[in-house]
Amino acid sequence: MFRFIIVALFVILFLILSTPLMLAEWIIGKWNPDLKSRSSLAIVNWAFRWVIRLSGVKVVVKGEENIPKDTAVLYVGNHRSYYDIILTYVRVPRPTGYVAKIEMLKIPLLSIWMKNLHCLFLDRKDIKQGLKTILAGVDLVKNGISVCIFPEGTRNKTKDTFLPFHDGSFKIAEKGGVPVIPMSIVNSSAVFEDHMPKIRRSTVVIEYGKPIDIKSLDKDTRKNIGNYVSGIIGEAYFRNKAEYFPD
Repeated sequence: MFRFIIVALFVILFLILSTPLMLAEWIIGKWNPDLKSRSSLAIVNWAFRWVIRLSGVKVVVKGEENIPKDTAVLYVGNHRSYYDIILTYVRVPRPTGYVAKIEMLKIPLLSIWMKNLHCLFLDRKDIKQGLKTILAGVDLVKNGISVCIFPEGTRNKTKDTFLPFHDGSFKIAEKGGVPVIPMSIVNSSAVFEDHMPKIRRSTVVIEYGKPIDIKSLDKDTRKNIGNYVSGIIGEAYFRNKAEYFPD
């Protein structure tokens, strides 16, 4: 419980004390949007690295060389913890917007930073609005800003399983002409969700798969792209689970 209190206090203090930085970022964005994107990335990366450190999380990263440095990408991963965002965001080499649930807009200060970081807000109950979010993601990747989405649509609360991957999530890569980077995240729920509200020292394994060019896939695979990518992530997930967390 002590670790949870320390992390919570750090996050609250960061959001409050970073208010002047939000103003500075707004001014910078008026003159140089690219500089604003990169400075916001650096600031939030710093905060997230401290959250990871204070939480006592050890991160094992594999396949990071598979992330292209010369183009935006669509990161796609399994999702079992809030820490999935924190742990993967500190690894991105360029500004990256995460697709989040629209309810996050209601959180003061945090929502401003999320907007600065090009996050997209998805209303899962409104199909029309969801389409607009996907199109906004296409615009982002076309402009060199990567996007990360968890196509299960919500946090999966059942251990060692995957919810169906929504095929529509991959339209961002297909229409935007960027590769898909599969992300396998193992044991992230052990940090917090498995025993809320306690935060416990844990090891998390993240593996980045090889880039997938959707347009190079055959028609049947493209039609079932969600199952295809889920299979790739699942293979890495269970391989790393067996290696690092044997029963």
